[in-house]
Amino acid sequence: MLYRNFKVKQIHKGSIILIGNFDGVHSGHQKLFKLAKLYKRKHKLKIGVINFDPMPKMFFNKSIKNFKLTKLDQKIKLLKNQGVDFIITKKFDKRFSKLKSIKFIEEILFKKLNSRFIFVSNNFRFGNKREGNVSLLSKNQLKFNYVLVKPTPLIKQKKVISSSLIRTYLEKGKLNKANNLLNRKWTIEGVVQKGRQLGKKIGFPTCNIDIKDYVLAMPGVYAVKVLKSNNYKYLRGIANLGYRPTFNQKKILLEVHLFNYSGNLYNKLLTVEFIKFIRKEKKFKNVNQLKSQIKKDLNIAKKTK
Repeated sequence: MLYRNFKVKQIHKGSIILIGNFDGVHSGHQKLFKLAKLYKRKHKLKIGVINFDPMPKMFFNKSIKNFKLTKLDQKIKLLKNQGVDFIITKKFDKRFSKLKSIKFIEEILFKKLNSRFIFVSNNFRFGNKREGNVSLLSKNQLKFNYVLVKPTPLIKQKKVISSSLIRTYLEKGKLNKANNLLNRKWTIEGVVQKGRQLGKKIGFPTCNIDIKDYVLAMPGVYAVKVLKSNNYKYLRGIANLGYRPTFNQKKILLEVHLFNYSGNLYNKLLTVEFIKFIRKEKKFKNVNQLKSQIKKDLNIAKKTK
């Protein structure tokens, strides 16, 4: 069940509460949910998640763009797949940002939710001017009748798994590493827009998708799999994520060319899974050079599984 505030039903009071952005719902988060499910079975409790929209970092710094690994509705679906019983997506606004940390504990975690167990990361900060931390939560356990759980972070190849690390891998074109830490393929969801039809003019029609606030992965060419809304069959294709320098475009855009497909996809929601990074984006001297390179890219993408 999804809530937009902290007024939860009685059945969801006295639950296990996990708090965080959970951007990407990556393998580190998944470890956290596995542990929460052990607590659920042992203590016969529900599992709830508190997350925020927009992400606090983006709220406080409006200049931050292209940051998210997952957009909100994607994240909610991924959280539901982790077996949580309810999700609270709180609007993060000026008023909420000024809430004192002790008031967050007393008024929300205690009075409104009656939280039994609270799961947070060791670097969790909350409340006005980020004054609250794990130490404050720990000190108030007895007073507000909850148990604080601080799971050890998941470490792979001597690196702590985090959304920040995955963003870095994507930005550097290390898609395989990012997908490995996500425990799935990195995915962009978006609605197909009508563009300048540059791809169609050179013989490779594309679906144009505005990536909005998604993290900007390395501009370049990718092998992809695409799912249409309300359809369970994946279509294979190739995508260019970038600025199309050969055509002197300035706006970042995701262009997807589907193999062996004909049909109108304008205004349709597509889910694009990034399978393999093929090459960096580059500017060609002319359209013929571009077309020649696209044919090479297509051969690679079609062989990618």
